[in-house]
Amino acid sequence: MASLRVTFLGTGTSTGVPVPTCVCPVCTSKDARDRRLRPSVRLQWDDASVLIDTSTDLRQQALTHGIERIDAVLYTHAHADHVLGLDELRLYNWRQKSAIPAFGSSRTLDAVRRTFWYVFDDEPGESTRPALDLRPVEAPFDLLGRTVTPIPVDHGRLPILGWRIGGFAYLTDVSRIPEESYPLLADLDVLVLSALRTRPHPTHLSVDAAVAEARRVGARRTLFTHMSHEVGHAETQPRLPRGIELAYDGLTVELE
Repeated sequence: MASLRVTFLGTGTSTGVPVPTCVCPVCTSKDARDRRLRPSVRLQWDDASVLIDTSTDLRQQALTHGIERIDAVLYTHAHADHVLGLDELRLYNWRQKSAIPAFGSSRTLDAVRRTFWYVFDDEPGESTRPALDLRPVEAPFDLLGRTVTPIPVDHGRLPILGWRIGGFAYLTDVSRIPEESYPLLADLDVLVLSALRTRPHPTHLSVDAAVAEARRVGARRTLFTHMSHEVGHAETQPRLPRGIELAYDGLTVELE
């Protein structure tokens, strides 16, 4: 089986980093790893190109990384920073001459349908709009020759999904991993986990809480994402245990 290539398109939180109007040390940092677009990754295997979420910054991410094809989207949830790039998919519809399948929970896809009402409205319109094939999932399914497993997690009181493909799992905007989800995360090569900031937060893991979760999951390598401007790369990385790292925009990871 071909390797899985993961590209971090954005590792920031909903505001991105730097934050407009902010002059804190991270927002004014010269370290390129402290510049974070809204959160998303691209997965590639064989000829497949799959996004997890369509972030607000999808246009910029697609140009930066030369994304010429999008075969599917896996949605974690429907908050703005994870879905507002959806309209950019119409460019890929034109190029590929087909609708793009989008997978997620029924709750998430219903919210996507409400937010982008003009995309899914049956009334004919004069403007070009994206073409998506919304496919609600609750169990593992085949996607372009790979098994994709949805991982239920909590984002505060909101149930959302992480995603696992082979030895890779992506969990963003997590505040709690339910007990029944830990077995779905066994024997991982790479875990991507959100770590919003150093202080506790009601709907996101802090850095210390994410470290604790990473240790419990026990992946061979853990990468943190969805980080705010309270997390400076150079200051935070040396304090993390071995095997746990901060991801950054443009980082690529190859898994066999």
